[in-house]
Amino acid sequence: MKRVTGIGGIFFKCDEPVELRNWYRDHLGLVTNDYGALFEFRESENPQKKAYLQWSTFSKEGTYMNPSKKDFMINYRVADLEKLVSVLRDEGVTILDEIETYDYGKFVHIMDPEGNKIELWEPVDQEFEDEYGDESVK
Repeated sequence: MKRVTGIGGIFFKCDEPVELRNWYRDHLGLVTNDYGALFEFRESENPQKKAYLQWSTFSKEGTYMNPSKKDFMINYRVADLEKLVSVLRDEGVTILDEIETYDYGKFVHIMDPEGNKIELWEPVDQEFEDEYGDESVK
C-alpha cells in the first residue's frame, strides 16, 4: 500500500503573514493569493497529470497548527487517506481529528513522536486547475 506520495504543502507561522507573503511575491516572484502560493508539478508516475503544492503563511497567534508547539507544518500527499488512517490507527499513531472532505480533497491531522502536527491530504488536483488556472501558479 502506498502511503505518502509527495509533499502537498508547506505551512509556517510568522509575525505578519500578509506582509511576508507579499515580500515573497515582490522579491522571489511567487504568484500569491489569499492562501499563499501554489506550485505546479507533474507526478513522476503519470507525467501528464498536473499536481500542486500549497505554500502558506499563518499568524503566530493562529491555532491551525495546534496542538503542536512548532511554527511549521508539512502537508503530505497520500493515495488513499481512509485506508491509511485505518493502518496508522492500528499502528498506534495519534490521529487528531476525523477525515474532512472538500472539493479539493480529503484531510486529516496526525502527530509524530516529537510533537509535530502533520496534515495528510488525498488531493483532487483538478479543483486547483479549475479554480486558479495557469495564471496563479508558479
